[in-house]
Amino acid sequence: MNPKLCLNTSTIKPQPLLEKIRLAGETGYDGIELWINDLYDHVGKGGEISDVEKALGDQGLMVPCCIAIRQWGDMDGWEYKLVLDEAKRRFELGARIGAPYIVATPPIENCDLSRLPARYADLLEIGRQTGIKPTFEYISFFKSIHTLRQAWEIVQQTDDPDATLILDAFHNWNSGSTMDDLQRIPVDKISHYHIDDAHPGKPKLSQTDPDRVMIGDGVIDLKKELSILRAKGYRGAMSLELFNQDLWAKDPREVLTLGLERMQALIEE
Repeated sequence: MNPKLCLNTSTIKPQPLLEKIRLAGETGYDGIELWINDLYDHVGKGGEISDVEKALGDQGLMVPCCIAIRQWGDMDGWEYKLVLDEAKRRFELGARIGAPYIVATPPIENCDLSRLPARYADLLEIGRQTGIKPTFEYISFFKSIHTLRQAWEIVQQTDDPDATLILDAFHNWNSGSTMDDLQRIPVDKISHYHIDDAHPGKPKLSQTDPDRVMIGDGVIDLKKELSILRAKGYRGAMSLELFNQDLWAKDPREVLTLGLERMQALIEE
């Protein structure tokens, strides 16, 4: 297994966008996963997307995926049209910075799950028009699609060759999804992999984003999960994705260095 080792910028969220890019490059990451809202914020403060393109080029960083498009699963009528218009803008921006994928996040609350495959298919069509593929995500503490099994069912029901899943170690564990569930996902349907760990003092099914801890400091059997991906022949990107305020308060360079060292140690075992 020799994935591209990447940084999801949520790991050092308080840093300005260009600083996140600089730090990721200088600490040795292969790529960086960007949030569209950070790009919007950069432009809103007078910056240009060309600044981001130059920073990525200067650091030699790939962009394996960007985040995210939301509300596409729970809006109707003219509001749904607005969501699709916003999706197109976000897709075009993600494609401009070279990302092959953008995350499609399911509804937070309960919804009519039967319509999600058709809605995801709408996003896939926009993706073909803009040159970037939306990849389906599930969130373990949401009320709609919150398990790996459910997410895989949506991808299958969409019945589109471009339909894929983004995997996340934290959501796999926190949702009670099993290694057997992971085994069922064909490797060509895995767009991207988020690596993270779970708080050792809280049970699964109870944690949310701030409970993620540095890999190696939690309770997830990351070695087992990576062994399954290795056996499948996964060669895609692996991104460190944390939302931990204690880590945000530390020297970001130290956090990134530790995260990269631990990812490297895991894949070399």
